[in-house]
Amino acid sequence: MTARVRVYAPATLSNLGPGFDVLGLALEQPGDYVEAEWSDTPGVEIVQVRGDSGLLTTDPSRNVVGIAATAVLLAFDARQTAGRPAGVRLWLDKRMPLASGLGSSAASSVGGALAVNELLGGVLDRDALIACALEGERAVSGGAHADNVAPCVAGGIILIRSYTPMEILSLPVPASLRVAVVRPHVAVVTAEARRLVTERRFAIAQAVANLGQLGALVTALHRGDLELFGRAISDDLVEPIRAPLVPGFADVKRAALENGALGCSLSGSGPSVFAFAASDDHASSLAACMAARFRDVAGLDTDTYVGRVNRRGARRAEPAEPGRS
Repeated sequence: MTARVRVYAPATLSNLGPGFDVLGLALEQPGDYVEAEWSDTPGVEIVQVRGDSGLLTTDPSRNVVGIAATAVLLAFDARQTAGRPAGVRLWLDKRMPLASGLGSSAASSVGGALAVNELLGGVLDRDALIACALEGERAVSGGAHADNVAPCVAGGIILIRSYTPMEILSLPVPASLRVAVVRPHVAVVTAEARRLVTERRFAIAQAVANLGQLGALVTALHRGDLELFGRAISDDLVEPIRAPLVPGFADVKRAALENGALGCSLSGSGPSVFAFAASDDHASSLAACMAARFRDVAGLDTDTYVGRVNRRGARRAEPAEPGRS
């Protein structure tokens, strides 16, 4: 068994328009780092959380990184007869914002689960690792929603075919596909955004529209048809409910589409907004355009992220530089 490890867990986009709770993709950055080492003290200890402005607890029963790490230890103990050290010490380095719509809690959950799994020599496979990370998501969102956790672990673009039993499918990623993400400096609480959706009744025509777009999106990825892919980034169900939570969203989306975006929508509950492009230059232009529109119409500062889809997902990382966790 390894004595000490450091892992990186990336941000993710979820829903991707029509795929509420069933579609997600991994970004290259930002992301969280988690470091772990064995301890003689039983259980899980969170030694330090950095980068969270003091908002997150170090109680391992209430912080997702500790909950997911504990789930891995329990899964290992349930299937192994060989012993392991008594406990684990964790350091969480938050390099991504909270309540951003970029899967912040999923990244921390995956980081905790992966770090402990690496200490154990990688005994859990992808699906078991996802199941453990989902225990962290369950604690913060009230349900085991895998549309952020699954792509964070596996990388690429993920379709969740079924939750019971869990079945996760990797979709093709066109080589030229690029992502532009803009996060306005406003928070959207996931639990509240989800409540707005679960309390709403939908017309059958809305469901039919989303089913058609979801099928078109999957078909487009298999064909490598970016034009069809962009047209399928459309959501008649959830986006209209959540859009008012993000000041200026309608203007920002309009600006992205007018500037040639393949498609544009909210990531998860928001407030982050993503747009797709077919080149680095176009993605950078879209990010700048959307950031400017947020500033002009809503007076909001933003952070932007531009790049490829992250095909690797969460991974082992190099040891931290001196002074960093």
